[in-house]
Amino acid sequence: MLDSTLIDKVTQIAHQAGEAIMEIYQRDFAVYEKSDESPLTEADLAAHNCIVNGLQAISDLPILSEESANIPWSERQTWDKYWLVDPLDGTKEFIKKNGEFTVNIALIDKGEPVFGVVFAPVLKQTYVGVLGQGAYKLEGDNRTAISPKIKSEDEEWRVVGSRSHQSPDIQALLAKLGGEPELVAMGSSLKLCLVAEGAAHLYPRLGPTSEWDTGAADAVVRAAGGKVTIIESATNVFDEHAKPLSYNQKESVLNPYFLVSC
Repeated sequence: MLDSTLIDKVTQIAHQAGEAIMEIYQRDFAVYEKSDESPLTEADLAAHNCIVNGLQAISDLPILSEESANIPWSERQTWDKYWLVDPLDGTKEFIKKNGEFTVNIALIDKGEPVFGVVFAPVLKQTYVGVLGQGAYKLEGDNRTAISPKIKSEDEEWRVVGSRSHQSPDIQALLAKLGGEPELVAMGSSLKLCLVAEGAAHLYPRLGPTSEWDTGAADAVVRAAGGKVTIIESATNVFDEHAKPLSYNQKESVLNPYFLVSC
């Protein structure tokens, strides 16, 4: 059982990071290029500093953030429990100013995401999930419990896809589902949250992601009653024996392909 005070404090840290992001979002900002050629902005670093300082004030656990990811495997493999952070997921969406970016903080315990907070500052939406304790969505003062939606026979599939990273395999998957499936385009970790709250049935990820991209929203999905499972083959995404996505179990922080479902 995770303490409600800790849940509230981490949620507050995510909101504070979101405020730091919004200060920069509302003005001109500098964009840099990281070593992997992905974009980095002042906002990523501001949110990173806010989250790290906040977590260190309330916890002694190690922190792995996208903006401080050069921690050697020899050290990381000794961690049983740690914070996994993406200070600003959806940097491309941030630069485009379409609002579909998030602050992400996850607690990982023995490779499993057990607690996650996903905050979308522009949308003013917060998703919180605690494994074994459920998941909910915050909008202002409103708190609503969330859960995935099982597709009924008389409705079409609603499938979440990336706004910035479309994969040719997605079209093949949509054709395989039959009927006239609807592709819901969305940026950042909000894609997983749409399945968690029942706004979509599936989110197949047939492209590259890193563990910090998914950790917090993965926790929300699992706490809500959904699944995030590994796709071994793009031609077999509905494997009933598929294993759940795991974290910090190997030297690389890259995720395999995965499917988010109920």
